Amino acid sequence: MSDIEKKDSQEASQQRRSVLKTGVAMSGMAATASMPFWSQVALGANDEVVPFTDMPEGYTVPPVQAGGIHYNDTSKLDDFHTPYGEFYIIQHYNQPEVAESSFRLNVTGLVNKPLQLTMADLKGMQKYEIDAGFECGGNSPRLFQGLIGNARWGGVRLVDVLDQVGLQREGIEVVFYGADTGMEKTRLDLDMEVEQNFGRSMHIDDALNPDILLAYEMNGEPLPMFHGAPLRVIVPGWYGVSNVKWLTQIHIQDRRYMGRFMGRDYVTLAKRNVGGVERWEERSVTKIRLKSSIMRVTKSGRDHNILGFVLNDGTPLQSVEVSIDGGPWQKAEMDPRNSKYSWKLFNYTWKNASKGEHTIVSRATDVTGHVQETMEEMPEKPTRWENYGQFPRTVRIG
Repeated sequence: MSDIEKKDSQEASQQRRSVLKTGVAMSGMAATASMPFWSQVALGANDEVVPFTDMPEGYTVPPVQAGGIHYNDTSKLDDFHTPYGEFYIIQHYNQPEVAESSFRLNVTGLVNKPLQLTMADLKGMQKYEIDAGFECGGNSPRLFQGLIGNARWGGVRLVDVLDQVGLQREGIEVVFYGADTGMEKTRLDLDMEVEQNFGRSMHIDDALNPDILLAYEMNGEPLPMFHGAPLRVIVPGWYGVSNVKWLTQIHIQDRRYMGRFMGRDYVTLAKRNVGGVERWEERSVTKIRLKSSIMRVTKSGRDHNILGFVLNDGTPLQSVEVSIDGGPWQKAEMDPRNSKYSWKLFNYTWKNASKGEHTIVSRATDVTGHVQETMEEMPEKPTRWENYGQFPRTVRIG
């Protein structure tokens, strides 16, 4: 993306955010009963942010820059959809600039009719949009849950592309390759380096989920370079590593794909009860584990409002609750814009907060009865992946 394109895109994003906020304000005036205060994510004129005492004073996040990692200060959330300049960025190899004019998506392997598709071909297919929020598989309290984002993605359905090529019966694994490359060493010969493209895969049964998109838009704008332009995979309900950026090839094969980021990295080692026996088990990081976290506390008049998010694999929620200083769990309100795969924003109105230090924590429960675990209840694991335990926060009320 050229400097002019970046500037135009940034200006369009700023204009869109302004329109969105104006629209929310106007809809609130016209339909106050259906749009109560707690659903207003952006700070009000009289809202006062109560700093977390578990965050360093003056905590800031790095700016978006080429080759860098970007994460959010979630306490500054001001939109249901995360602007592309604030959405987290992780890459494992380089950040290739792929021109849309020369782009080709190759669909190969155990198919009846291999295809090569241009962006014009893809944009000529029926377009779908979906809200999908996700986090990095390594998101954690260490960065105050900053490796996260929620956006409106637009593109074509993966199943529509697979329908065009015709899947052969032997094809059981769908592999997605990005244009980003890096050098890798193997344990067989540590002196030997080979170039690999970033790749991730899934079983064919998962790939046939009609909600999976090959996305070329983010929040109604062309997909930015840092987020995988011109095409990336969006697998709703899965950790961010599955959403392969700079997508150039989809390959169907008859065996498990064992690239670094499936076989050696983004692999969880954790204890699991297997038929009554506690065993250590390795598995790839795939579907998002049920998780909630508190992002911000504000004071409005005499009340304090606690804002947070929930992420999971799309299983409907039964409840989200907040506990203060180890007290009883109190039900939180849910934002009406929440959808199956978006992040689910919640708000709890904290009345009569006493002065001093307080500990607040949230937990989510889904319709299957699965309750978000505490850190102590989580399965024993030595890896840094999948940090979905309850995350207590501390604030001081003046």
